[in-house]
Amino acid sequence: MSKILIVEDEEAIADLEKDYLELSDFEVTIENRGDTGLQTALSGEFDLVILDLMLPGMDGFEVCRHIREKKDLPVLMVSAKKDDIDKIRGLGLGADDYITKPFSPSELVARVTAHMSRYSRLVGSGQKQNDMVEIRGLKIDKTARRVYIDGAEKSFTTKEFDLLTFLAENPNHVFTKEELFRKIWNMDSIGDIATVTVHIKKIREKIEYDTSNPQYIETIWGVGYRFKV
Repeated sequence: MSKILIVEDEEAIADLEKDYLELSDFEVTIENRGDTGLQTALSGEFDLVILDLMLPGMDGFEVCRHIREKKDLPVLMVSAKKDDIDKIRGLGLGADDYITKPFSPSELVARVTAHMSRYSRLVGSGQKQNDMVEIRGLKIDKTARRVYIDGAEKSFTTKEFDLLTFLAENPNHVFTKEELFRKIWNMDSIGDIATVTVHIKKIREKIEYDTSNPQYIETIWGVGYRFKV
């Protein structure tokens, strides 16, 4: 049974999320503070974290940053704050998704299920050894889920790695943001395709020598993105 950690200070919301997730056969733990939530996330064995943004003790941004430094697991950030800057900051710190309140519990379960199934497929598909993608100075080790630029390893979040690998394995093909959102996040219209833009920006910062003149991921204005070889 997959284990979910909910870090949410509004007990009524946390209990509602817990009820719906348990109906879908998830084992759920709740923490109501950021600092204790972080401690539980780092000390326990969880498959996914649902993280509120506004928390006592430590805000969700800090909790996410600390989790990302230590663990590689999906993090879904939840907040009543709808500003793009908060979404960009949360995704930039390594959150895999950003959900704005109010949302339906069934939507939350759908997102959790999508992230969990994708993550388990990625982690469990270790039959191929040293499955590599190499393009100029970029090397992607799909087996170890590591990325190197000119021999130097770069740190990638789960979704950054998935997005980069997908584009690199489909070179010279133009994908719209909507197509990339469906492919990487396994969802249709649920969510914000601005997520794709944020992740592309973070990837470029890590692999491009000059982000204003990208050598790998091109923006095709009015259409989407293309990995150039």
